[in-house]
Amino acid sequence: MMLEVQDLSISFGARKVVDSVSFTLDAGEKLALVGESGSGKTVTALSTLRLFDAARLQGSIRFQGREVLAMRPNELQALRGNDIAVIFQEPMTALNPVMTVGAQIMEALQLHKGLGRAEARAQAIAALMRVEVAEPERRVDSYPHQLSGGQRQRAMIAMALACDPKLLIADEPTTALDVSIRHQILDLLERIRVERNLAVLMITHDLNLVRRFADRVAVMERGVLVEQGPMRQVMETPRHPYTLKLIDSLCAREVAEPQAGCVLEGRAVGVVYPVPRPGIRGWFSRGEFTAVSGASFTLAPGETLGVIGESGSGKTSLALALLDLTPASGEISVAGQAWSSLGRQQKRALRRQIQVVFQDPFSSLSPRLTIEQIVGEGLSIHEPDLTQAQRRARILSALDDVGLAEDGSAQALLGRYPHEFSGGQRQRIAIARALIVNPRIVILDEPTSSLDVTIQKQVLQLLAQLQRRHGLSYVLVTHDIDVVRAMAHRVLVMKDGRVVREGRVDQVLSDRLWDELGSASN
Repeated sequence: MMLEVQDLSISFGARKVVDSVSFTLDAGEKLALVGESGSGKTVTALSTLRLFDAARLQGSIRFQGREVLAMRPNELQALRGNDIAVIFQEPMTALNPVMTVGAQIMEALQLHKGLGRAEARAQAIAALMRVEVAEPERRVDSYPHQLSGGQRQRAMIAMALACDPKLLIADEPTTALDVSIRHQILDLLERIRVERNLAVLMITHDLNLVRRFADRVAVMERGVLVEQGPMRQVMETPRHPYTLKLIDSLCAREVAEPQAGCVLEGRAVGVVYPVPRPGIRGWFSRGEFTAVSGASFTLAPGETLGVIGESGSGKTSLALALLDLTPASGEISVAGQAWSSLGRQQKRALRRQIQVVFQDPFSSLSPRLTIEQIVGEGLSIHEPDLTQAQRRARILSALDDVGLAEDGSAQALLGRYPHEFSGGQRQRIAIARALIVNPRIVILDEPTSSLDVTIQKQVLQLLAQLQRRHGLSYVLVTHDIDVVRAMAHRVLVMKDGRVVREGRVDQVLSDRLWDELGSASN
């Protein structure tokens, strides 16, 4: 038996978040721990490494016959990263922002394997190559912020696998990856699992991933393990009502016809980033990397434009250009006003018309501000004349609209901080912050990538309702084809910084056309 968890209960102070959970995992086996955000699945999995200092653990966690709860600090250090490795859900917060990704992979190799610097660097490059990171010899010297979301996730996977662990805990390992790369990563994990007899404990809300990858499934609801068994049995003949609810949570298409007109237009948009040159030339000049080239499009009131493509295709760079958050060539007009023709104060006023929900809510929410301060910040800038009571009422209404209410009220959430929420709850806070100033356009950068299936469905329904009610226009940047099918009217497909296909969603995402682009659909 590789891992045996028996009657595990986890408490933070007086609050019990996991109650008497038991499961086992054999060498070479794949177990999926499934549940909604806040169900306790991540806390349960990471407690096998005792990563929560404030948690009180009761019960037993045995790894290869050794009791983890009785291990001394030096034994835990030897266990972490070497015998048991973790792929964290949010790579931007898990990766050190002041170290290159190569240095972080090398650190684990040097600590656990005793390698020299040159050999560790060579193995770090090989690890990046194995997870399909483009130009690994160059990317090994990149910092996390210089990589796309998918590239950061692949770097995290490379780091976890570098020391040849016996057990891999994968916390939403494909959240930030496009469909084709998601399949490649799953194939990679499967190949490594077979080669090394690696046990995998996967934490996920993606039921398609569960069907494709898992041998067994354990379903958690509010800290309790409500059902577990072989994957086919649990997915095809669920016994618990909560499991049935998860399986039935599919993305339904709810779109209304857009109105006439144009609220956002891009003409020959280009984005170029400076990059260091190798060798002595880098002391005197920098090279250029073209992230977006010649992108043109329009967006009508009440319309959703999907922007899809593989990681690194330029779709997020295009979104940042639309927000005037990165320098861009060409012309971008919001509500008839071009960013390039406006002064600083005029740009500030125009920003109310176009808001954004970022892909990684943890890095986009200030850890030093309360939820009331975060959600209400836009009101402080754009509606400073509101009274404190009016401002709080707007904040409570926004939190309630995105499903963040406890016991029928969001009042209890106002004084809490982002780290006190699950990944899905943090994303809903980000959506509330964007919508509170009543924008005309919202850029949605992977808005549901960190949400479980039931909350994903609720958020998509919420976005559709708001679009119909207020005539909102969305630019939906995503790799999730199901979300595009559910929300988008038209689609732009990007590859290597260029728009290679544009048209109605039913045309572009037809099987024949999608296959021509060299991708895989769900």
